[in-house]
Amino acid sequence: MNRLVITILGIVAAVGGSAVVFVGINKLYDLTEDRYALFNAVAGGLVSAGVFGLVWGNRLVVSPVVVWLIAIAVGAATGYALGLFEDPMRRLASGIAGGAALGLVLGMRATASILPSIDPLAAIIWLAVGTGLGFAVSAVSGGQIDRLRSLLAGGAVGWLFGAWLAADFDGSRAEVIVVALVLGTLAGAFVGRRPFPNRIARGNMAVASRKYIFAGPALVFVASALLFPLVRTIWLSLLTGNPRDLQWTGLTNYGEILTDPGIIDFSGFGEIFSSNMFWLAVVLLGAGFVTGRIAGRRLGGNFAAGGPSLTMLAFGVILFGFALFTSIRGTIPNNLWWIFSVIVFAVSLGLAVAVLADRSKGENIAKSLIFLPMAISFVGAAVIWRLIYVARPPTDPQSGVFNTLWVQLGFWSDSTTASTVIAAILGVVVAGVVYLAWRGWQAEANAIVAGSLAIAAGLGYFIYRVVGPGIGGVAISELTGELVADPVLFIQETPWNNFWMMVVFIWIQTGFAMVIFSAAIKAVPEDLLEASRIDGATETQTFWRVTIPQIYPTIGVVVTTLVVTVLKVFDIPKVMTNGNFDTQVLANEMWERAFTQLNFGLGSAVAVLLFIAVLPVMYINIRRMQSERLG
Repeated sequence: MNRLVITILGIVAAVGGSAVVFVGINKLYDLTEDRYALFNAVAGGLVSAGVFGLVWGNRLVVSPVVVWLIAIAVGAATGYALGLFEDPMRRLASGIAGGAALGLVLGMRATASILPSIDPLAAIIWLAVGTGLGFAVSAVSGGQIDRLRSLLAGGAVGWLFGAWLAADFDGSRAEVIVVALVLGTLAGAFVGRRPFPNRIARGNMAVASRKYIFAGPALVFVASALLFPLVRTIWLSLLTGNPRDLQWTGLTNYGEILTDPGIIDFSGFGEIFSSNMFWLAVVLLGAGFVTGRIAGRRLGGNFAAGGPSLTMLAFGVILFGFALFTSIRGTIPNNLWWIFSVIVFAVSLGLAVAVLADRSKGENIAKSLIFLPMAISFVGAAVIWRLIYVARPPTDPQSGVFNTLWVQLGFWSDSTTASTVIAAILGVVVAGVVYLAWRGWQAEANAIVAGSLAIAAGLGYFIYRVVGPGIGGVAISELTGELVADPVLFIQETPWNNFWMMVVFIWIQTGFAMVIFSAAIKAVPEDLLEASRIDGATETQTFWRVTIPQIYPTIGVVVTTLVVTVLKVFDIPKVMTNGNFDTQVLANEMWERAFTQLNFGLGSAVAVLLFIAVLPVMYINIRRMQSERLG
């Protein structure tokens, strides 16, 4: 009952507080036209309160309450003066005086852990760099930005970085006062340089403020939940040491990441050329290219992308990717392997299910069953599949589903009667598949022919193993000479344990891809499909040359969404292996470094790498949405 009361009171306080803030800001901007000095005083106090609130929250000052109150008073007084004086020189002097006062307060009450040791040369160089950037910004703006204000802003940022952030934190109180005074003076001059608005401009300010008032809360939440943590994470990535004694080390953490063999290891790259998967991939890629060239020549072109050529090219790319990622080891290659496998299998399986289920009987039931894993959390799915993959000692009964079937298959293949029955049943299936391939040949459906023959070849090899050398999870015991269980260590055996974890993610995300693709396929104009059939195109040709081009934007949405989701994958590796057995990924690496080893600098550097990896995908998404809006 107490929790319910507390929850209700929290909701009431949140709603009431939001209403008060909203009404208060509206009333504040109503003062701009007739009581501009009062408006500026309140605004200056609020800005100072926000800035010093951040400093307070990060424990960068001592006696925080006193400092906060003084900062609010100085900010309010400076704002009042700027709202009262119209003369440019008096405004500039007021801004400089207020900024210098705030800088002096910050310098005098800064904690001992952030006292910089000023390197005059570095400080001057960074000041010059910042000023140069400010000049460039004003030049690019074509005169829309005041040149002096731009120089002051750039100089303040350059001075902050060169004299404070990039300095060693072993300086004196005098040095921090100097740095803060210069910084405050530059910032105050920037504010004081702003011209005094006339009555019309103040009226327009009150009208234009409404859109910012409505968007302000959302922007505040975005800034507090995303922007400020991002900046803080980037800053922490440039430091090293324990949480209570962080020291500036620049890009050292990034260098450590890129040189750590646990993060990325190319030592096994040469093994790719001795991999059967690699050479089979080369054969398939070559065969697919030749097949496409032959088909293209028949049609009067250079290359025709059809069912057989695309199938061989696709399998060739998959095998090449697997050969590469099983040779290059480390956290970053693991993440790349996750992206490659999830994109290939989740997209292709989702598209295949969407096409096969489209307008078929029981479509809704089939889609519901395939989409059902999306209702399970990643943690829950990882627990389920860990039980499916579990491997018991050879002397114990197997409880994992896969190992139970695998071990039983091994005992059946060792039995003449059981292996004969299995071979006979599968032989009938192979005959049916071969017949399907023959009918596909008659109907000139090359995709059906290629797929049927591939299935028949796989089943034929399986029959050979069952009746020949044997197949399944059994081995001869060295002690007794009898057959015993030989389960597969799905989670422990590297590097393929990575792929078995990816299966869990693919199992979940296939339903997501299927739903999106199904909606896109149903939106393809029926007129285009009918026109292609009238022109004599087969269903396969219609799919590849009409349906696929129509849903290209949807494929892009699904792929980019999956890339971002996979880059952040954390739950599945954490639950199934906790990064052991060479299965570490970037998100779990970040957690281990920051919260287990308490190396916040290195953990933040890994987080920044994740952010940088996501940026290209977000850029592609934004550009795509802009092009669609313009189109």
